[in-house]
Amino acid sequence: MIVGKDVCKSFEGFKALDNASFHVRKGSVYGLVGPNGAGKSTLIRHITGVFEPDSGSINVAGENVFENSVIKEKIAYIPDDIFYFKQASLDDMMKYYAGIYKNFDRDLYEKLCGGFPALDRKMRVRRMSKGMQKQSAFLLAVSMRPEILVLDEPVDGLDPVMRKQIWNILLNEVTKYGVTVLVSSHNLRELEDVCDYVGIMNKGKVIIERSLAELQGSVSKIQIAFADEVPDFGKYVNVVNHSVMGKVHTLIVKGDSETVEDKLMGLNPILMDLLPLTLEEIFIYELGGENYEVKDILF
Repeated sequence: MIVGKDVCKSFEGFKALDNASFHVRKGSVYGLVGPNGAGKSTLIRHITGVFEPDSGSINVAGENVFENSVIKEKIAYIPDDIFYFKQASLDDMMKYYAGIYKNFDRDLYEKLCGGFPALDRKMRVRRMSKGMQKQSAFLLAVSMRPEILVLDEPVDGLDPVMRKQIWNILLNEVTKYGVTVLVSSHNLRELEDVCDYVGIMNKGKVIIERSLAELQGSVSKIQIAFADEVPDFGKYVNVVNHSVMGKVHTLIVKGDSETVEDKLMGLNPILMDLLPLTLEEIFIYELGGENYEVKDILF
């Protein structure tokens, strides 16, 4: 659905994007993470057709998106810094959006507004709190019935209940209508519950891009204990981290989780538990010594 290949962009000598390549699959939720200044917002502005690459290419639905009104009509974009007309209320903005996007669904807009009762649709949006502005932008974007939703820190400033509600609506759009979602965030812990794929950016590059299923099946966290002599784990599995507390050994092991479990069970432990890894831990241990800068990105 969205393919970037060797995208470069410079501003007054500063290289914001440096041969960035990525692939967002149709009907998936793709999380783009990285530190401030990594190039996430610049990449998003290329995906939405705001910027044109200096070199490389970005194709959306098989076409170049820059100055392509047909493709842009399929995209809803919520930037981190949201723009509203100074005197406009939410209903005023709804009428504006409905006049631009032919697929805008007023019935859906009314339905969604019912799920956000704290929003005053007659209040000028610029007088609203940042959280209320985010909710307003979300309602408008989903009501456009887009094929692609591009979100830059979409739940920043929202309380936990509202964050969960927005994620639930987004996932329903993906499941029911096949909407493709690209979401930029600093928060890996939040993304691990909703994303199918994750890309990490640093210094203008997408340094790693993996599916969650691939990541979760490639690294295991295991607690194991033995009655007597402790075996040399390294002879049986690929241990990348090993810590001990009393008789309990905690291992981070690379490799297929079922194979790892079978091999360790063959050592006859008195206790063995497989524990869930956070997405942050998976990336750190999966990368190991390669791309060492990821540890600084995630913490």
